[in-house]
Amino acid sequence: MTEAVRKDWLRYRSTAPGLDWAEAAFVGHRFSPHRHDTYAIGVTTQGLQAFRYRGAARLSGPGDAFFLHPDEVHDGGPGTEEGLGYRIVYVDPARIAEALDGGPLPFVKDPVAHAGEIAAAVAAVFPHPDDPCEELRETDVLCALAAVLAKVSGRPAQAAAPPDATLIGLRDRLAARCTEGFSMAVLERETGRDRFTLARQFRRAYGVSPSRFVTLRRLERSRRMIAEGRGLAETAAAAGFADQAHLTRQFRAAYGTTPGRWRDLLDAA
Repeated sequence: MTEAVRKDWLRYRSTAPGLDWAEAAFVGHRFSPHRHDTYAIGVTTQGLQAFRYRGAARLSGPGDAFFLHPDEVHDGGPGTEEGLGYRIVYVDPARIAEALDGGPLPFVKDPVAHAGEIAAAVAAVFPHPDDPCEELRETDVLCALAAVLAKVSGRPAQAAAPPDATLIGLRDRLAARCTEGFSMAVLERETGRDRFTLARQFRRAYGVSPSRFVTLRRLERSRRMIAEGRGLAETAAAAGFADQAHLTRQFRAAYGTTPGRWRDLLDAA
């Protein structure tokens, strides 16, 4: 087996209707000119990526984001002998339009950018493989990707507005039922608004997405239970996490330490 074959690999998954992701590393492989009918939003993770797009040669280095528009011819491969690595998401333009509440589709003039928020939006599509799939999170991910496209394309941001009774009621409902899974169809019926409108308005009003709000309420409940002396596995189940490992990942991401260490610090006080 040659060195190039040994090092060339690709993972590809469908996360939700109209939303797929891939991650790859290539040394010898190069894609010939092609086009697809989705937005492609990616981040180069290592090496140098070289591609032709809209009649010009482009380069994307580690940490750079890149954008490919639907039905635009492009190729791609390593820019040096060291190869390249990247993460990329493919989004149906119809889902972007839905998440932005209509209007023209975003057009990003420069196909390579250096914004950390783009990398964060792409990374959010790649959950831990053991984390459960939740509709609330799927909607938030699509909204975040659409918002990034809109911002980079120069579309004016919508101003925040005070929450109305519907948003206040939704926030209260999410907090009270945070241990449950949420059906977006049910939330749409209960509020009379579509899922993307709810997600956009909730973030503008409260500064956090609905799914993140739910996760933080679950973590608040976990901290209280740990302080009461409850076991970690019992806490994870009662707070709405899939298992103790799921609790640990989310706890560390929010608080910078594990729930076990948090418990030890409380016991030492």
